[in-house]
Amino acid sequence: NFTYCPATGLAKGNEHSEFAGWAFPFPGVFLMEEFISEDEESEIVELMDQDDWKPSQSGRKKQDYGPKVNFKKQKLKADSFTGLPSFSKKIVAQMKACSVLGGFLPVEQCNLDYMPERGSAIDPHFDDWWLWGERLVSLNLLSKTVLSMSCDSEDSIQLFPTFSKENGKLSPPGSFTQTSVCKNSGEVGIDCVLSPRLVPSREVAVAIHLPRRSLVVLHGEARYKWKHAIYRKHIEHRRICVTFRELSAEFSAGGRHEELGKELLEIALSFQGRPV
Repeated sequence: NFTYCPATGLAKGNEHSEFAGWAFPFPGVFLMEEFISEDEESEIVELMDQDDWKPSQSGRKKQDYGPKVNFKKQKLKADSFTGLPSFSKKIVAQMKACSVLGGFLPVEQCNLDYMPERGSAIDPHFDDWWLWGERLVSLNLLSKTVLSMSCDSEDSIQLFPTFSKENGKLSPPGSFTQTSVCKNSGEVGIDCVLSPRLVPSREVAVAIHLPRRSLVVLHGEARYKWKHAIYRKHIEHRRICVTFRELSAEFSAGGRHEELGKELLEIALSFQGRPV
């Protein structure tokens, strides 16, 4: 088990485990704490609760603002889609301050309501990439949780030592040459090079801690290589996740369905929507 460190971009081995002091780069995650204020959070949730929450899978409830989509058949209908809700206009505007969200135009919003009493969770999964594009953006409301990342890849992950006993500082990724006292050497004080370790990707789990009112963006490897999940044990109180998705290249400028993409964006960004 590893924990994502927003300050360094590393997945660091958990303390008291055999991987304590080891890490690997975990690209494709952007996390901003306190993205909105407590007052803004209260107002948003109050407005959400004025609409019905529909039962969803695994003890969740949901509100969808987007086209009706059949992902298996790759078909969609825009006739019942009236746009994102009015209260999201301010949220989307605030996203422009995030460097990783340059040019982000959300075409769909999904609100998910988690409660411990319902055993709410969501299994490890990839979000669709036929319709939805590079960046997945989620706003975490009402309580903290953990986004659990896992990988089905057959490859291995190279771990690097992160702690030098000589200076007590975190070493940068790719630091192969730091030395430490060999545990197996017969004499105390003999230095040796800590070699990188290889572990199977399938056996690695990375926890991304999401504070209340934080914004998280998954893109690149975190979007396409790693599945994400929320486990029941990490739902302690009511939690609402607001996820925004952008269009894939196929529905963007120059894509096969460019015109349909334009139509969907025009509807979405009218901010006059009701849940479908």
